[in-house]
Order: sequence, then structure tokens, then C-alpha cells
Amino acid sequence: MSAMTAIDVTVLREMVPTPAPVPVIPPGPGPDFDWMLQAVQTNRFMPHPPPDSIFVGDGDYRAIGAEFLGHFVRIGRLQPHERVFDIGCGIGRMAVPLTQYLDPERGSYDGVDPVMEGILWCAQTITPAYPRFRFQRLDIAHPLYNPRGSLPGIEVRFGFANGSFDFITMTSVATHLPPDELVVYLQEASRLLAPGGRLFLTAFAIDQKTGQERLSFKRWQDGPGWYAIDEAPLAAAGIDSTFLVEKATEAGLAVESLRPGHWRGISSAHYQDLLLAVKPGVSPGGGR
Repeated sequence: MSAMTAIDVTVLREMVPTPAPVPVIPPGPGPDFDWMLQAVQTNRFMPHPPPDSIFVGDGDYRAIGAEFLGHFVRIGRLQPHERVFDIGCGIGRMAVPLTQYLDPERGSYDGVDPVMEGILWCAQTITPAYPRFRFQRLDIAHPLYNPRGSLPGIEVRFGFANGSFDFITMTSVATHLPPDELVVYLQEASRLLAPGGRLFLTAFAIDQKTGQERLSFKRWQDGPGWYAIDEAPLAAAGIDSTFLVEKATEAGLAVESLRPGHWRGISSAHYQDLLLAVKPGVSPGGGR
């Protein structure tokens, strides 16, 4: 891949024992799917990184992974045969539950992240048991996660062909990007999605305030960006909701919904706001 440092998983397989795969449960939003989500949280054989190595935010690693798998399927309409791209895959919080949902022969998963420790753990622990789950480090510069990165965020171009994926997730990624870099990510997501593919993106989408918000955002200068922490603006970055929708549309995506999250002090099934956008066109169906 261009601009990426590949992890040699053939070497890594020799370094660690291969975890025993857990059988894939027939998917669907019914009782079997609910049972699988519960199993993801409680099965002690599921991969889990050491607690002190988790750098992807607060909360229970397994519970949050199971929660988002539910959102991917129920809101994002993710199907077992589809090709998933996880931008900002971290240390596998989304990948681990997806191993139980994606079809092991037709579905696939690719994850990228700038933090080498997370990529190494995923490549060592997940890929040996689930070879269609692949992880790459992208050396993108970020003041918090990769301050010495060689690739500026506004120059990001993921090393995949156009239309390579059916489902792209950006979970807690837009909340750490300035507006100009977020625009680039939206353009890349549109390029990489096949017709009918979906972008599942979480954000702090700022619009009219209710006064009940759990975070207090300030506008960054006169632009569309907002920040909640003075000392580290990109630790919790917001974006004007109108800007987010407009730029997704300009990138060639049809915004289907922007669901408010309970960070606003309202009742919601998810903490951050959730954008679902679709690449126009008819999906040919099936997976590779």
C-alpha cells in the first residue's frame, strides 16, 4: 500500500500462539444476533488487549465493541458478506466483535491506524485466527496520537482501489480531526465505497445548543470547527452539523441520517452523533 508500513503477519504468527476461533453465529437483528452480542461481551476466549495498552477512549472494551456491532447492523445495515474498512481501528475494539459476524470466506475487514502498538497487537492476535482481517499502520501526523508522523492529514490517501469497500466506519475519528482533514477523509470514504456502500461516522455535530450538553464546546476562530479542551483541542473536536452534511454531500455521498447522541443530554442509543451516508448507485450484491 502506498504511504503505509505493512505488518508482516507471517513473521508475527511465529511469535505468538494462534487463538482458537470462536464459531460464527448466524447473523441477523433477531434473537440469534442478540445472543451473539451478549457472547461478545462475556466469552473469555475472545481476544482482549492488556488493560494498560488500551488507548482508544474510556469505557469497557468488549461492551463498547458489542454496542457498535449492534449499531453497524441495525443502523448501518452491515451484512456478513460485505467488505469493511475501519479508519482509525485503534487496538481492535471494532474488529474483535466483527470476527464473530463477518462471513469467514466472503466478508473481509481492513483496518488502519497511526499507532503502531495497536496495529501490532491486532496483527499478532486477530489475523492469525482470522486471516481475512488485515491491519496496516498509516504514519499520519497527529498531535495526540502520532506527533512525529510523516504524512500530513490533508494529504491522506488510503492505498486501496476505488470502490473497494461496502462499509466504512469512522468511529471516534472525526472527533479528533480539524475540519480540513475531515473533508479529506470524507472524500476518501466516497472514493473507496462501492455503489450502495455506507459510511458510518460518529461526531460531535454542533447545531443549536440545549444547555444540557455533557461537553462544553467553543468555536475555533471563525471556522466550522469546535473544541472542548483548551489544552488539547483535538482531544474532543466538534464540527458544525451543516458543514459535515454539506462536505459529505460534496464528496459524492447521500446523507441518509444524522442521529443525535446522548452527549447532548438527551436519550439516545449512542453517545456521539451518528452520520450514515450512502454511495449512490445500485450494489451488485455478494462479496468478493
